[in-house]
Amino acid sequence: MELILHPLAKTCYASGHVFAEGDRVACHLVREATGEIGRRDVLVSVDAAEAKTGQVLCSWTVSYKARHAEENAGRALKLTAENLFVTLADPAAEPAPANTPLLQFLGLMLERKRLLRPRGLTPDGERQIYEHAKSHQLYEIPVGNLDEAFFIRIQGQLDLLMGPPKTPVAPVASGA
Repeated sequence: MELILHPLAKTCYASGHVFAEGDRVACHLVREATGEIGRRDVLVSVDAAEAKTGQVLCSWTVSYKARHAEENAGRALKLTAENLFVTLADPAAEPAPANTPLLQFLGLMLERKRLLRPRGLTPDGERQIYEHAKSHQLYEIPVGNLDEAFFIRIQGQLDLLMGPPKTPVAPVASGA
């Protein structure tokens, strides 16, 4: 699963204010009315209602850091399931409880692809520890009950990200 996504903006989507180094920025992935995935970066101090036009897939908060000329911005444009997991589960970012089911699903999917390695539970048993295969970074994801209700709940977020499932065309019955 991958899609093209713009890097962190330089200005606030809602107010037009230019971000300064260290500003807290709320990032929102939204499905636009056109069906495309967009990104809305908004200062945390600004009312984010305008940023959430469209269907919100997920949100996270980061500290703004200006890109340097030598950095390859094109590298960050391709958002994969792996990159989305790393972004949402970043220990330095503020956790958003609404992202937990998506993180649990991505963790399971990336574990099956061998991009994440399970390392057991935290001592309190509340979080699953994953090790990222490439970077060896550890991520703690809340443990969840992966039952039928979970997958029904996560289906809405996946529909926003990938689009709703295409309805199969019924075969035409021949009158022979």
